[in-house]
Amino acid sequence: MLILILGLLLFLGTHAFSMARARRADIVARVGEQRYKLGYTLLSALGLVLIVVGYGQYRASGYIPVWDPPVFTKHLALLLVLLAFVVMASAYLPGRIRAFAKHPMLLAVKIWATAHLLANGDLGSIVLFGAFLAWAVIDRISLKRRAVPAGAVAAQHGGPAAPRGWRNDALAVAIGVAVWFVFARYLHLWLIGVSAWPGKA
Repeated sequence: MLILILGLLLFLGTHAFSMARARRADIVARVGEQRYKLGYTLLSALGLVLIVVGYGQYRASGYIPVWDPPVFTKHLALLLVLLAFVVMASAYLPGRIRAFAKHPMLLAVKIWATAHLLANGDLGSIVLFGAFLAWAVIDRISLKRRAVPAGAVAAQHGGPAAPRGWRNDALAVAIGVAVWFVFARYLHLWLIGVSAWPGKA
């Protein structure tokens, strides 16, 4: 559990540091934009590795139950993650979905984390997904206080956030559904070791 917590502190702490705009600007001024981005990437990657290793060790040592989620929450989580995939895809496809989501990547993380909190009642999962949910909520509040325009974060990846008809929305839905199906049906069991698909062992 300690490695998991360390990974979360490193990964989410690195991302949370972006909210401290004055401190970030000061470091960028001292080391340069490229070195800052390299350090940011390396620390984030290390944090992610520690999260994966730490959660894997936690699961291998046995789950620590906190509460027993009803069976329906697993089906609900599957649908919520589908929505998260669609919202995430919309971050790269300017359209009505992205405009409605305002900050689609953060919204996708919040939906994904909430879905997993509903379906998992063990301590490790609560720590893992609760931390991601808390970070996403705090980051969204920070963006609002800094008056960052809706879609500005996503615009770094896919252009302006203004709606452009339904074509991009249809693409976001199609891509989101396709990736969700492949991940939920096959990759989740292979990568995580737990089946997310109903009736699949």
